Amino acid sequence: MKKLAYDLVVIGGGPAGLASALEAKRNGVKKILICERAPYLGGILNQCIHNGFGLSYFKEELTGPEYAERFITEVEKTDIDVKLGTMVLEILEDQQIIAVNRKDGMFIVETKAVILAMGCRERTRGALTIPGERPAGVMTAGAAQNYVNLEGYIPGKEVVILGSGDIGLIMARRLTLEGVNVKGVLEVMPYSTGLVRNKVQCLDDFGIPLLLSHTITEIHGKDRVEGVTIAAVDEKLQPIEGTEQYVSCDTLLLSVGLIPENELTNKLGCEMDRVTKGPIVNEKRITNIPWVFACGNVLHVHDLVDNVTQEAEIAGKAAAALITGKMNEEEKIVEVTHDKNIGYVLPQHFDALNNQDKVVKFFLRVKNPDEDIKLVVKDNSEKVLMNVKKSIVEPGTMITFNLPRQFVTKDTSSIDISIAREQAE
Repeated sequence: MKKLAYDLVVIGGGPAGLASALEAKRNGVKKILICERAPYLGGILNQCIHNGFGLSYFKEELTGPEYAERFITEVEKTDIDVKLGTMVLEILEDQQIIAVNRKDGMFIVETKAVILAMGCRERTRGALTIPGERPAGVMTAGAAQNYVNLEGYIPGKEVVILGSGDIGLIMARRLTLEGVNVKGVLEVMPYSTGLVRNKVQCLDDFGIPLLLSHTITEIHGKDRVEGVTIAAVDEKLQPIEGTEQYVSCDTLLLSVGLIPENELTNKLGCEMDRVTKGPIVNEKRITNIPWVFACGNVLHVHDLVDNVTQEAEIAGKAAAALITGKMNEEEKIVEVTHDKNIGYVLPQHFDALNNQDKVVKFFLRVKNPDEDIKLVVKDNSEKVLMNVKKSIVEPGTMITFNLPRQFVTKDTSSIDISIAREQAE
């Protein structure tokens, strides 16, 4: 079996993989390999032809392919090796990777560090409990996006969308622009789970109805979808008897959540977070395996690719520090906890002895929408380290903030993040 040797292997050639590889190269890593299972770099950005990318990172508005192209161009200027159409089969404990492609067959790569950047996948009908037949015309919103934007096919003429995730909202607009009758978007929660701007620009601006606290109770049709039965749900998200309505359609799109692609991560033995479905990491994006890093949607599902890029650069810089021998060997772990109103906080812990970065950047999501609140950060002695005021928080919008390292002392063993109501003046 063919054997190769690299200082760093990045698994995934999407926005996270490209940004982390470039940052590692900028920080002194000489031999880098990107393994991408698709026949091209860029990941999901290639089918995201709408604009709205890059506002934070590049300070200008780009489409998905334009955003990806900027990083692909930079990679091509370097000596970073790229293997397309390459599936990584397994990461071994002895820092070897088994992969396969048509050109090389099955081969082994010996490496000093690995960055996991495999992205995420959509939940399919199999993950839901919708009774009814199994006709053609039921697909994920991302599959429909691929058909329309890359393949040039329209999935149907009359469409119902289940779930108000960002891809579903964007496809509601996209299909409307192609002349499709989008009859409505159904959301089981009492609020939209996508970005507020997507709800406004994709639904409100086009007059597409959004039915909150509604779900689909049955799919009708034998060979092709003929319609769906929808119903309102109660506080326990159970259908309310007597609220059923039949809606005719020939296509049902599912936008019901994303799942990080962590089969390799689980098999390797990384500790996983039950909420994010990604590995547990510190502020350098190091997993419990010291030579394995993770970033992007394989770690937790992001709303903005700009945040993916910034997080990937953290992982790339840290991987470079490990490879070049610049990483601190001593470590004092500070655990991060949060209250019940917060879904998750990342990183889940950080190193109090890390003096290379002036701040620890946190990412978090709330469980429910709220207004006029503040995030309160306390240490293990109940001392308030900082307050972060927020006028509006939504589950679909990631919250980020920086904790200055000057607030962390040798006695800090944990910090807790909670949500408090702002006092009216």
